[in-house]
Amino acid sequence: MHTGNPSGPIWFSVGEASGDLHGAELMKALKAADPALTFTGMGGPAMEGEGLESRHSMREISLVGITEILGGLPRILRLLGVIKGELAEIRPRAIILVDCPEFNFRIAKMAKKLGIPVYYYISPQIWAWRSGRANFLREFTRKVICILPFEKAFYAKYGMDVEYVGSPLMDVLPLDRLDRMAVHGNRIGLLPGSRRKEVTALLPVFARAARLLAGDHPDLEYVLVRAPGMDESLLRSLWPAEIPVSFVEPDTRYETFRSCKLILAASGTVTLETALIGTPVAVAYKVSPLSELIGRLLVNVKYISLPNLIVDRELYPEFIGKEATPENLAATARKWLDDPEAYAAVKTGLGGLRSMVGEPGAPGRAARIILDDLLSLNG
Repeated sequence: MHTGNPSGPIWFSVGEASGDLHGAELMKALKAADPALTFTGMGGPAMEGEGLESRHSMREISLVGITEILGGLPRILRLLGVIKGELAEIRPRAIILVDCPEFNFRIAKMAKKLGIPVYYYISPQIWAWRSGRANFLREFTRKVICILPFEKAFYAKYGMDVEYVGSPLMDVLPLDRLDRMAVHGNRIGLLPGSRRKEVTALLPVFARAARLLAGDHPDLEYVLVRAPGMDESLLRSLWPAEIPVSFVEPDTRYETFRSCKLILAASGTVTLETALIGTPVAVAYKVSPLSELIGRLLVNVKYISLPNLIVDRELYPEFIGKEATPENLAATARKWLDDPEAYAAVKTGLGGLRSMVGEPGAPGRAARIILDDLLSLNG
């Protein structure tokens, strides 16, 4: 039985910067289809810009790694208690969950008890680990909407017919304009992550790699794209004063990605953005040793970055845990700076990726799926 309020707001539950971007695009598409819709819940600045009445900041739950999540658990449980009360009081017409499964699965359970229909947009990456959670999604959501080409076949193994809409990045990225921009041969981009823990683990490693490169490439310049809400003074404190670096705001990040010869990046959605733009990236990922051990036991995919998963080969070199060293990152950068053939091979591989992630229009297709299903419930 569905007891969501047919005239109530749509509740979004979003926990990180990439989800905020995708949530904002979906809100735009939903409003285009039905201008009377209103939105509330948890999101970030991009969604607030589209009219989300934000009750909770997504920063309240942005943790990374298994052991780190355990440390923040009491606070998260308190937040879930507050949200449970709000959902019971507001009775949203629907709940849209974006990624962030550790948190959003709990929201899905609450919604089911309250009879509020749940839609999962940007389906969680359960194909990577704990694949049995597909059964949970089948029980607790009306529709799972996925954006990666290999996900439909994965869910089919669990008897689920999920909706594949293609990547919403094809709508967000101004590829025609970016393709015409020049690449600076001596510019290296830095993307140390959107969470404090990631940044403090990775930026010192990137800095030591830059020191190693300074010996034989003294003319390199570095540009760091600051994640939304990330404190610039923290970033400055982790970077050596003698190596020039400029800081760029997130709203011009695509132009910055394009202008770089190569980028050192934390693993995340950003690797798909850079790949579609066509910039070679060395991907690094560090968590606590315990998280890494648990991860290696549970993870059942060959790669951690989305471009590699989509093309099913190592297009972007990946350095995980103990492999994420300044020496490895500097060696990769040197190869791309000094060996035009090696660099061209990566660029060619990236060129083939665009055709694999679907046509533009993904948010509009997702909005239609959700609204048509709600219509069938309330019709």
